Amino acid sequence: MTEKYHRWYSQNLGIDVEMLVFGDRGYPVILFPTSQGKYYQNKDEGLIDSVKWFIDEGLVKIYCPESFDWLTWYNKGVQPSERARRYAWYDKMLLDELAPWAMHETGVNKVATAGCSFGGYHAANFAFKHPDKTAHMFSMSGAFDITQFTDGFYNDDVFYNNPVDFLPGSSQPDLWHMNIILGTAEHDICRADNDRLSNILNQKGIGNWLDVRPFASHDWPVWKEMFPYYLSTIK
Repeated sequence: MTEKYHRWYSQNLGIDVEMLVFGDRGYPVILFPTSQGKYYQNKDEGLIDSVKWFIDEGLVKIYCPESFDWLTWYNKGVQPSERARRYAWYDKMLLDELAPWAMHETGVNKVATAGCSFGGYHAANFAFKHPDKTAHMFSMSGAFDITQFTDGFYNDDVFYNNPVDFLPGSSQPDLWHMNIILGTAEHDICRADNDRLSNILNQKGIGNWLDVRPFASHDWPVWKEMFPYYLSTIK
């Protein structure tokens, strides 16, 4: 399995971004880490190994960027307005730097996004904000209401990076053509978040699969079962 390390200076963030990339061809998948996880977390926890066959067969090329949670939503050292502003910069980095890079390398005109736990938030936020750039969204035990990190503060940067707020009013046509999977588990601490997001999508007539795994909880074993199956739905 091909693995490459990349580091570049982001004009949008004003700092270096680190990333691991797995595979040399195939559909581009941007895979985010869990809360405050590093760019190598999904490798270390075995999630990449769980989809090794897809990588080796050239079906997917997986991009694992740094999430910068410590700089944005989890940064209690700055005001909530600054957390939100920095996350808007992070979204611009994904949109203007990483997604075009992944699409250019693979010759595909849209990406897939994926992530576990808080990584599911990153995956959903990018996909639903930019459905013209995203064809598949796979969230595993995601949580989607960012206001838990804003201490009551609210502005446009919060609204437009909070899927449960901006999605109900969105009319971007590509949303209705996206392959959306919301993976959760019977005993998942984020089960209610997934039920809520699925209901929002259903009310808009946007197709989605709410995949609830029985007897399972919020942890890596169930995510390593989910991820290979979800990748198999990429056409």
